[in-house]
Amino acid sequence: MKMSKSFKCLSVLMIAAMLVIAGCSNNNAKSNNAGNGNAASGNSTDSKAIAKIKERGKLLVGVKYDTRLFGLKDPASGKVEGFDIDISKAIAKHILGDENAIELKEVTSKTRIPMLNNGEIDMVVATMTITEERKKEVDFSDVYFQAGQSLLVKKGSPITGIEDVTKDTKILGSKGATSIKNIKEKVPGVTVLEFDNYQDAFSALKAGQGDALTTDDAILYGMAAQDPGYEVVGKPFTDEPYGIAVQKGNTAVVKAVNDTLAELKANGEYDAIYTKWIGKAPAK
Repeated sequence: MKMSKSFKCLSVLMIAAMLVIAGCSNNNAKSNNAGNGNAASGNSTDSKAIAKIKERGKLLVGVKYDTRLFGLKDPASGKVEGFDIDISKAIAKHILGDENAIELKEVTSKTRIPMLNNGEIDMVVATMTITEERKKEVDFSDVYFQAGQSLLVKKGSPITGIEDVTKDTKILGSKGATSIKNIKEKVPGVTVLEFDNYQDAFSALKAGQGDALTTDDAILYGMAAQDPGYEVVGKPFTDEPYGIAVQKGNTAVVKAVNDTLAELKANGEYDAIYTKWIGKAPAK
């Protein structure tokens, strides 16, 4: 039996209408499912990384154990104290509501990025300078401390600043620190001995294995306070903005850190922490 042309057209229109209705229903279902998924995970401010921290009930933070003023472990008590530790506790309080809901893990300049990226820690709060090269591997918070690279020497040393460093000067530093790269660029051909951490480098300086130790001035001032026979000389010759590092893509964690820093600066707690460890208020 032959169908009329009008009947054929009507059939096509009906089929098209049914497909449109089905598509809309499917899209609505997807939308509802997405909404339910966001409700379960807590939207962009409560990402999987944040949810994991909350489920664990503690924040895992990589900090230095050998850097006076920022992160130094007391061998007698086992307690780690410093500027970075207090900032870390504030972040734990912001995310988990308890500054003691935190576990500190030792990192060095060499190990901090590998430990972060293999999931051993949630973030690095360890005198880490923000650089374009490091941004390829990790995401950074806003600047939380402004430092500059300087030199530490024995009192009476003929080295009074970067201008006195030559290729014959023996410089000591820490593996993985940007200060090594910086000093080599400032003084081409200079000899640099690299150690696993700053305390080893400082011990080598005191043992006469080098002429000067270089890193950020804030770290060097802590060493000078540890042994008054040594002093920081010259003006800082680099700009070293410290940032808190997290795994790339963890934007919710970065936001939580930045919100914490903003709160600390707004309520005056940041200035109090800074003065407590550095001995003076931060420059405005």
